[in-house]
Amino acid sequence: DMATFAMFCRKPEAVWEWYLYRMGLCKKARPNVGHRALASMESHLKNRFTLITQNVDNLHILAGNSLARTLQIHGNIFQVRCASACTDEIYSLPEGVSPKAKGSALTDAERRSLKCANCGSWLRPHVLWFDETYNERHYHFYSALETAKRTRLLITVGTAGATTLPNQIVSLVLSNGGLMFDINVADNPFAVLAMQSEQGIFIRRTSSEALVALLHTIASVKSNL
Repeated sequence: DMATFAMFCRKPEAVWEWYLYRMGLCKKARPNVGHRALASMESHLKNRFTLITQNVDNLHILAGNSLARTLQIHGNIFQVRCASACTDEIYSLPEGVSPKAKGSALTDAERRSLKCANCGSWLRPHVLWFDETYNERHYHFYSALETAKRTRLLITVGTAGATTLPNQIVSLVLSNGGLMFDINVADNPFAVLAMQSEQGIFIRRTSSEALVALLHTIASVKSNL
């Protein structure tokens, strides 16, 4: 309920308090070896690599993936934009606004900082909420689909396959004859698709283990070219 635009319209301060607590949790996290393996893959493959992520925690960017080749299709929790859409611009979290302890209320200074400088409306977290739809400007909808059309190898990692755009991406790659690796410790819809397809492989390993192994393979192939 909190992660909806409808709730934000009713209780913007409560939603901001909830998100500032979540930002604190994300800020304490650090990229793991799986994140770093993906960054190294980009370094090896350059413009043949695109990372499409549903994660909003910014860990891929901290690990070294470039903004140019990372499509954050659900946004980034450390960014904001005008809730009234007086502008499409995306900004970093304003100075003076910092992660909060669970249940902590906004201060007067934070309330002022979380207002749009152009129109005075509330700023909102730059994340895709459950009652919203994908678009290109904020969530790279068409860019992700165009990338999928050109993709010869798709690696899906640790996702439950519960949102529409990732499902469209998988469908496009498989229908175009692309190869798909699904990496997950648990059964999931993408694993089923991979196992049903002649072009699919289900790898039941942790993302850290499987991505590091794939990185070593990529590096080895590249060195032998």
